[in-house]
Amino acid sequence: QVQLVESGGGLAQPGGSLRLSCAASGFTFSSYTMNWARQAPGKGLEWVSVIDSAGTDIFYADSVKGRFTIARVNANNMYLQMNSLKPEDTAVYYCNFEVYGRSYWGQGTQVTVSS
Repeated sequence: QVQLVESGGGLAQPGGSLRLSCAASGFTFSSYTMNWARQAPGKGLEWVSVIDSAGTDIFYADSVKGRFTIARVNANNMYLQMNSLKPEDTAVYYCNFEVYGRSYWGQGTQVTVSS
């Protein structure tokens, strides 16, 4: 059974940092391209970052480029390091992957950036 579990969210001040984790099980994590996406209150889903199966091809949305870092940790985990946080980064963050046209999502972790 495919499972994605995000953790690490919470409250941060503007300019602060958080590290989100995504724990994967039920599939060969190292074989798939993985994404982070977010949904801010009252807004649609926004793609944030992608990392390929080898961990070498990495891309970021312009809104987070230079502030966020995606990386694979081991055979079952990846993280999203978020620095220089802004109030507009407030959202529920999800990890995601797709296989054979089907998309898998975790339950999300809430990130709130506020003073």
